[in-house]
Amino acid sequence: MQCQIKTLAENTAGMPGIIGEWGFSALVKGDGMTVLLDTGAGNGIISNAELLGVDLTKIDKIVLSHSHFDHTGGLRQVLLKTGKEIEVIAAPDLWAEKFSVRGGKKRRYIGIPYTRPELESLGARFTLTQEPIKLTENMMTTGEVPIVTDFEKVGEDYLLAKVDDGYQVDKFPDDRALIVKTDVGLAVILGCAHRCLINTLYHAQKLTGVKQIHTVVGGCHLVDASEERIKKTIAALKDLDVKKVGVSHCTGLRAGAMMAAEFGDEFFFNMAGTSVTVP
Repeated sequence: MQCQIKTLAENTAGMPGIIGEWGFSALVKGDGMTVLLDTGAGNGIISNAELLGVDLTKIDKIVLSHSHFDHTGGLRQVLLKTGKEIEVIAAPDLWAEKFSVRGGKKRRYIGIPYTRPELESLGARFTLTQEPIKLTENMMTTGEVPIVTDFEKVGEDYLLAKVDDGYQVDKFPDDRALIVKTDVGLAVILGCAHRCLINTLYHAQKLTGVKQIHTVVGGCHLVDASEERIKKTIAALKDLDVKKVGVSHCTGLRAGAMMAAEFGDEFFFNMAGTSVTVP
């Protein structure tokens, strides 16, 4: 089976006319299914889709990797554009209150910017679960990703979730990815990989029973990672024999550059406008 991944929103623009914005969105086609993973922050997805020849009315399902605004901010615009009822798959705590306090600045809300009733009035039909969901015979979500590696850290001091008695470091139980089984191995599409890149890939192997991971695309959340962790991540990717690595968004330039040096032609910067076909 073949899979096509077209990035509609990302920090950087990969071609003239494309809008770059902090966030991520990818259109994934395979097995007769068209899935939109995330919607960016909402500033560029409609314009970028039109420029790339993407008909958003053809989307079958929407998957949200997590609730941050830069992955959910375009949801309202997408629903208005599709003009139909559509299943939106996400974690149960999609409306958990999330905040950033980076750089000692005042606490800032960074969760989904819309209410459930508003989105439902536009056609969203939410499926909220921590479990993996099989979309087709060869395409599924990861559900909640377990932590099994000893070198990957979940959560940063500046990313918080509101709890009854205050705020705590967000451990991102809502984080999930999309997995596609192709003829040459798995394609794993990440939103931010807040539950960590290698953890997510191991989970994808376990869920599918497929050892070979061919392509990894999306945000790897290594922007704040130490050099040691980045090196261990690269070593793990090589041990997994990943054939293509296309990083985006929150991966960070240092981690991206280190990956590029190690993977050579197997590496690419996955910008808005990038299209990848596997195999």
